[in-house]
Amino acid sequence: MLLAIDIGNTQTVIGLFKNDNLLKSWRMVTPRHETADEIAASVFNFMRNFDYNPKEVKDIAISCVVPRILFELNKMCNNYFKLRPFIVDINVKTDLEIIYDNPKEIGADRIANVVAAKEIYGFPAIIVDFGTATTFDVISKSGAYLGGSIAPGIEISSEALFSYAAKLSKVDLSWPDSIIGKNTYDGIRSGILFGFLGQAEFIVQKIVEEMQKEDIEFEPKIIATGGLAVLMIEKSKFIQIHDPDLTLKGLKLLINKNK
Repeated sequence: MLLAIDIGNTQTVIGLFKNDNLLKSWRMVTPRHETADEIAASVFNFMRNFDYNPKEVKDIAISCVVPRILFELNKMCNNYFKLRPFIVDINVKTDLEIIYDNPKEIGADRIANVVAAKEIYGFPAIIVDFGTATTFDVISKSGAYLGGSIAPGIEISSEALFSYAAKLSKVDLSWPDSIIGKNTYDGIRSGILFGFLGQAEFIVQKIVEEMQKEDIEFEPKIIATGGLAVLMIEKSKFIQIHDPDLTLKGLKLLINKNK
């Protein structure tokens, strides 16, 4: 079995694959200060709660955008699984043509997303990842990775609002009945959720418009992933595909390419 681990700034997603099938995935708060032993305890608990045997893990693939965690992750892999993990960076084989000023700046999660989107859903495509940051990645009609946009994510922007506006309290991020809030609670929810929906739709629209200046037939698939994508898919007029496990699937494809 393959253990795939995607370390984000806020959440960590863990997936377990047997052959090409994703058996189960789990989400946890990213372990910023935990030791290798504590991370291993969480992983083992997830697996054993669903009757999966950690001893059957033969490969581990990792994408990580929080570099200081990698030391403890490597230690966990060595001490508890007796494995050297496959860690995604720009030097791994991707089979992607990358058109980017400095490819070393591309996050490992974005690489995994683009590889998975291209091979599973085809191209052209735009991948919108609603995570700590909201990222937009573009795959051309020829299958090349062109780059994209990076915007503050829903949660960190909301936290900034609550931190700097003394009279505004935190709210549950669920859709209000109307965009016109009749109270402060609904007004905040409306502003946050409709605001981020509008941001995502506008950026997707502008990407398509820019690409169509060169090719009028550019009609990409719009693929949403990330922990907060579920909030957007019910309202979005652009999103066609929702795949919450896109990054994990990309890790699986990448380790296969590099074996």
